[in-house]
Amino acid sequence: MDADETAWEQRSVLRVVPPVQPRKLAKVPFVELADGRLQGVVSSGSDIERVYVSSITAGTLALSCSTNNNRPCGALHGYACKHIKMLADEAVVQYGLDRVARYLRIEVPEGDSLMAHVNGPVERTPAAVVFSRFLRHLAYLEVPDSTDPLVELHWFPATGAVG
Repeated sequence: MDADETAWEQRSVLRVVPPVQPRKLAKVPFVELADGRLQGVVSSGSDIERVYVSSITAGTLALSCSTNNNRPCGALHGYACKHIKMLADEAVVQYGLDRVARYLRIEVPEGDSLMAHVNGPVERTPAAVVFSRFLRHLAYLEVPDSTDPLVELHWFPATGAVG
């Protein structure tokens, strides 16, 4: 091991970029910029057992929203439903307006909201991948703090050397 190597490089964890502002997770427990979309999980306002997987596609600004079992959101009709609006608001809290706008490839003038510039078509995308990542994220939150390797990640090489 190189003496210049920092402690985090010796562990099977990565540094997490801290949120721009603290977020309340009850309404939007999961938000990410991944797979060419701003996407995440949004809690239903009417049913505690239902969540929505919502997304905005970068570039086209296509909108998608459905329940975790792929039932379409009844309020998504050519304009953003409340789930997409909540997702966008929480993404701005998590990542900052500039980063989210840059990722979506739109310009948002100072003082404007992100959603004032999102007007793409409705384009259904499967919810399973995002929901699965959310569930995996929840499972890792239950893992006790430790510097020991996680069993399911043991197959990652410990060094860059190939034997």
